[in-house]
Amino acid sequence: MPDARTDDTPDAGPFDYDLVVLGSGPAGQRAAVQAAKLGKRVAIVERQRMVGGVCLHTGTVPSKTFREAVLSLTHVPALAHGTTVHRPRPTMRDLLHRVHLVIERELEIVARQLSRNAVDLVAGSARFTGPHTVHVDGGHVQRELRAARFLIAVGSVPAPPPVACDHRAVLTSDDVIRIPEIPRSLAVIGGGVIGVEYASMFAELGVEVTLVDRHARLLDFCDAEIVDELVHQMRAKRVVFRLGEAVHEIVPPKDGAGPVEILLESGKRVVADCALFSIGRLGATAGLDLAKAGLAADDRGRLKVDEAFRTSVAHISAAGDVIGFPALASTSSEQGRLAVCRMFDAEAKPSGGGFPYGIYAIPEISMIGATEAELTERKVPYEIGVARYAETARGQILGDESGLFKMLFHRETRALLGVHCIGTQATELVHIGQAVLRLGGGFDYFLETVFNYPTLAECYKVAAYSAANRLRGGDRRETAR
Repeated sequence: MPDARTDDTPDAGPFDYDLVVLGSGPAGQRAAVQAAKLGKRVAIVERQRMVGGVCLHTGTVPSKTFREAVLSLTHVPALAHGTTVHRPRPTMRDLLHRVHLVIERELEIVARQLSRNAVDLVAGSARFTGPHTVHVDGGHVQRELRAARFLIAVGSVPAPPPVACDHRAVLTSDDVIRIPEIPRSLAVIGGGVIGVEYASMFAELGVEVTLVDRHARLLDFCDAEIVDELVHQMRAKRVVFRLGEAVHEIVPPKDGAGPVEILLESGKRVVADCALFSIGRLGATAGLDLAKAGLAADDRGRLKVDEAFRTSVAHISAAGDVIGFPALASTSSEQGRLAVCRMFDAEAKPSGGGFPYGIYAIPEISMIGATEAELTERKVPYEIGVARYAETARGQILGDESGLFKMLFHRETRALLGVHCIGTQATELVHIGQAVLRLGGGFDYFLETVFNYPTLAECYKVAAYSAANRLRGGDRRETAR
């Protein structure tokens, strides 16, 4: 962490604002509103045509809406047990219609919130001209803003492919919602969260998908059993995995026509209509002229901050994707709030009990707390409780018989240590476990609590009985199921 300087008071002269926020994504938006509620004069500088940042325009909201559009336009749950009726494959126009509607609605909500809190919106690209000044290039309008404090929340951009990105055959994740038609085949280079999400979505559309990743296992921060189930279900959709493989050469189409060829170091060859590169993201700091403010980013464009989200220049803070992991919309928003509270000495308690992680693949994954691998490494004695959606009435109603839910408990204290889930509404279901973790609850809570029937929340009860059957010395009355 950087050693924050203490000279965070202005050198001289009046300021236009108490706080200028660079970027209007989740971190910037939440920070600006929080500062306004503390009675501060606040402005947001946004270089895009509209507010919302990557989250709203090319990232979280579009990709998750695209996923829901894929599911709603391709699947009709059937009454016949365990079957699904497939509709004809939709067009990209069909899929993106819903995406654009949601984006427009969210834009209205964000803009109205900023206006209601009297946050000034300054359109243009910002660059530092000094520790307390930024120049904003708005095209026809140029402005100089002086502020007592700054929050850098400019988000991130996709790491560039090793060949020229033509946004048609060679893509990044920003290009997906702009392609004119669904490809017949797709090669996804990079098996991180974004790569896995889009690979599963296009596979659901009947696209021939090949996923290439240099690691032997996907998503190694997730529970291994959950990831194995995801891979199993994606293989059932004819996704071909090339794991432990490195790309040797990319041969783009000649004269803008034809397939993309990916040559792997092992000698394998992948040919596809499109190649989607999902090889990480870089902090979007390249144009900020950070040196003028006394700052420097790392080799991936990210800024280091301390526990109060201050950079090495004490009156300049940073939050969101630009500071790296976990780079989630939910955590970025909270970081923005906490950064402002701390810079203005307002009381604010950080969220406790960890944060939930959601992967919006098809099927979706969510988790909170420790994994089995982490507990094993730390030599923590634990036991698992497992529930399958097929064991619940709600799972049968939804037609999801492959969903898997598991909880990890401390064998001695019976405290809940982790929740891991794959299946329908997994990202919603995990929040019950989050609340119990946050409040220090455990095994007994789930045995003693009544959940609505039929709901997926019943998985907590089923998994608790499963754990009871494994715990030695437990009350035999707890193992009735």
